[in-house]
Amino acid sequence: MVNALEGPLVRLGEVELIGRVPSKLRAEIHGLARSEDVVVRVNWSGDPEVAAWGVSLGTSQELGLSAEGWLEQKGTMTTSALLVGPELAHDPYATPPVMHWRDVRERARNLGAWPVVPGHERPLWEWVPLERVGPLRFGMSPSEVSAALDGETPAGRIGHFPHWWSGKAGQWYLSEDRFEKAGVSAHYWTHPNGVPRLGAVTSCGRTGPQVAHAGIPLVGVSPPALDAAIIQHIEDHDLGLRFCPNAAAVWDGLQLVLQTARAGDAAVSEPTFCAEEWEI
Repeated sequence: MVNALEGPLVRLGEVELIGRVPSKLRAEIHGLARSEDVVVRVNWSGDPEVAAWGVSLGTSQELGLSAEGWLEQKGTMTTSALLVGPELAHDPYATPPVMHWRDVRERARNLGAWPVVPGHERPLWEWVPLERVGPLRFGMSPSEVSAALDGETPAGRIGHFPHWWSGKAGQWYLSEDRFEKAGVSAHYWTHPNGVPRLGAVTSCGRTGPQVAHAGIPLVGVSPPALDAAIIQHIEDHDLGLRFCPNAAAVWDGLQLVLQTARAGDAAVSEPTFCAEEWEI
């Protein structure tokens, strides 16, 4: 895998693969494929994949350095590439060497489009830090979460076996439910009584409900603009500041994680709201 931000530049013919605008690279890949009469398909992330070349493209959010020299988010995506030999090229992400590194079987498959719901069409949810997000209260069971979302059935579930490496699978533990209609993911920890309990909620950056704090919309907005608004509010009110691993700025003590979702060539904010006991 050639990293989008730190990997070497890689060229396929006259086409540069790394650190590119995704839509521009997609057009160039299709053009080169036509000239060489090879098939381009869409991989699990919605990006081009060409078995004849052993190339499967991907993206990462672009980061950069501020004028002061610290790491900061950009509002754009940039390309990476998985390069494999002929024995893996027929379906790279379904082969054991790649699955052990990145297992995408339980992830939602993207068909190559990233539509974003306009802000005025999103429901507005209230966030009470450390207690609840909209109708979802931390500590709920999966059945209670589904009931609070008007009975919606999860479109996808992710879980794990705690001791898979020992060869003894044991009990399967639910860790995440994805609700497509509501536009949220529910994250669980396993309570001592064995029932999963809600520990965090993610509002999907492209389709999820809007959630605001201190009058600042947190969902589906440009990451640099959101960083600027949060930092300004923190400075104006002399509050604590914390940075997420992806360099996003958040209020200290609120158990908030600000990640991003892809929206074509752009990135939009995707927050996760956590219970007090949830490790972030």
